[in-house]
Amino acid sequence: MKKVAIAMSGGIDSSVGAFLLKKAGFDIIGIHGIFNEKYDKESLRIAEKTAKLLKIPFFVLNLKKEFKKEIVNRFINDLKSGVTPNPCVICNEKIKFGLLIKSAVELGAKMLATGHYATIKEKDNTFHLFRTNDPSKDQTYFLWRLKQNQLKKILFPLSHFDKEEVKNIAKKNNLPAYYSKESQDVCFCPNFKEFVRKNIESKPGNIVDLNHNILGKHEGLSFYTIGQRQGIKLAGGPFYVFKKDIKNNLLIVTKDSKQLLSKTLIAKDINWISGITPKFPLRVRAQIRYGHKAQLATIRKQNNFLKVEFDKPQLAITPGQSVVFFKNKQVLGGGIIQ
Repeated sequence: MKKVAIAMSGGIDSSVGAFLLKKAGFDIIGIHGIFNEKYDKESLRIAEKTAKLLKIPFFVLNLKKEFKKEIVNRFINDLKSGVTPNPCVICNEKIKFGLLIKSAVELGAKMLATGHYATIKEKDNTFHLFRTNDPSKDQTYFLWRLKQNQLKKILFPLSHFDKEEVKNIAKKNNLPAYYSKESQDVCFCPNFKEFVRKNIESKPGNIVDLNHNILGKHEGLSFYTIGQRQGIKLAGGPFYVFKKDIKNNLLIVTKDSKQLLSKTLIAKDINWISGITPKFPLRVRAQIRYGHKAQLATIRKQNNFLKVEFDKPQLAITPGQSVVFFKNKQVLGGGIIQ
């Protein structure tokens, strides 16, 4: 039986994943990554306790330096440039399925398992990524940057379970994580405004409408994202963020949410899961943010970019976010919205 390392965050998903692998007879080791200075000591304690309960070796990896360089610094730079980044997408590529796979191999493991809700299938020596049966917990949107050399070394033990089944397994087997809180999505900035104030020099400026009439003052463009409604602090609203004019430090807003509808987007930094660029034009379902329902669209090549044309207008297409392409439940790939 292959030795498998499982990334144990201390959360219920990875704890149940470890339990299922052990029950299936795998030779497993637990690994826990520490990513920042203010790491969750309680999560580490629960992960250690779970590993002890399952009688598996447990290793703690200090990845703070790498995480700051690859994830936190990039996140800050993207915010400064005016886009709304998705750090979890980059973290999965660079850290969770980059450094953790490397560490797992160094510890003698052949595969890395995680508690992600996603499915990997192999056909003709090519690995394909698919959505799971629980759409409310599906995490494939965050995995579109994975490459073939990563997918062949990954196990998703929760691929055929939904969240309620996972909770029941944790409760029935008295796993410590059952009694803990769910983890944050963006682990290094649970308070976004506080993070921005600490890491980015804010430059207040004018809030204007589409005709450039001054309506008020903004705190700094990094605090806002396209489509945002809350926190604009203007009387007579609601107002929505329509655009951020970085050059002139203007926050452009509108009262009409229909102004935020668009049928097209341009994407760069494209990754195709199969490693093979498909023929264009390509019909897909495209998802523009987590929680957004993927919509029918046509992809066309445009120089070094892709132009995605939706059948119906989409609300608040946001630069910096990921657009992910699906065919039925299969993840074809994705890119970064410009």
